[in-house]
Amino acid sequence: MSFVPGLTLARRFHDEVVGPLLARRLPGLRYAAGLLDGGSELLGLDTPRSTDHDWGPRTQVFVGSAHDVAPVRAALDAELPARFLDWPTRYAGGPAARLGTVHADGDRHGVTVDELDAWWRDRLGADPRPGMSVADWLATPTQRLAELTGGAVFHDGLDGALTAARAALAWYPDDVWRHVLASGWQRVAQAEHLAGRCAEVGDELGSRVVAAGLARDLMRLGLLLRRRWPPYAKWLGTVFATLPDAAPVVDGLAAALGPGDWAAREPGLVRALETVAGWTNDAALAPPVDPAARPFHDRPFLVLDAGRFVEALRAAIADPRLRGRPPIGAVDQYVDNVDVLTHPGRARRVAAAVVRPPGAA
Repeated sequence: MSFVPGLTLARRFHDEVVGPLLARRLPGLRYAAGLLDGGSELLGLDTPRSTDHDWGPRTQVFVGSAHDVAPVRAALDAELPARFLDWPTRYAGGPAARLGTVHADGDRHGVTVDELDAWWRDRLGADPRPGMSVADWLATPTQRLAELTGGAVFHDGLDGALTAARAALAWYPDDVWRHVLASGWQRVAQAEHLAGRCAEVGDELGSRVVAAGLARDLMRLGLLLRRRWPPYAKWLGTVFATLPDAAPVVDGLAAALGPGDWAAREPGLVRALETVAGWTNDAALAPPVDPAARPFHDRPFLVLDAGRFVEALRAAIADPRLRGRPPIGAVDQYVDNVDVLTHPGRARRVAAAVVRPPGAA
């Protein structure tokens, strides 16, 4: 079986199999189809290695009424072919598997059928078409936004509803963007002086651990400043490296995490900090701030003093609801737990609890 990028495989599966089948079996059916539900192929990052699980001929079908779900599923169950482009169209795996492994004797196919409104509520926690509230944006991990705005729409026969929903998630409103960026810089401000201090007392491993955390925060900030939704850890470095001007940051962070003592590693971290600080000024979301590093009090190591960027971005926020929030940002800036971030209900409850006034029920 020859490897085909998963998004290409899914589009062809819809266009050559699923679409014609539905037109023949259910003429007049209004539906949308695409691939928005997760997987490396949605970001164009799948490789032959990806084919060992949760990958294969598949698509998502969305209907406008819950009454249409059962007949569409029945038609697909009855007539989907056993193979497509020599890949089995059936999947095997336990009940916990997201999709499973392609297998000729699998017990299910890879075409899901959902009522569109219900799918959005399940996948996002809200329907984005009327507009995302501040709470909606801040309760949504950027990995989920990358999935929903990545992937592809193959057919949109629901009056453009699927396309409209994706467009509503294209990017943050400016004030939400400022708040999330300020919160990212707040994380940097709280840790940027620690790598040098760890090294000063002989803890080179601890210094690298701190530097690694700063590297993650700086890469996420860089992607946000370039209007790219940061993906989860597996693809963060890969996607960051595709930015046209990423090289100074990539090289600097590689040096900061590389061999040698702190004197050899510090210049790389400083270079990365100053570069992303410059990108922040370039975004013109707040008055520019001097991006040059400086000493941390009287200690022999340099910091950006990232709190200056926090203050500038927060001061530029016009929305009083956001201006009054502490700079903690979106849920994935302070929660790093897969079982929370992949369940919208849990993520939304955590996000609401974080900003709830003390003593409130």
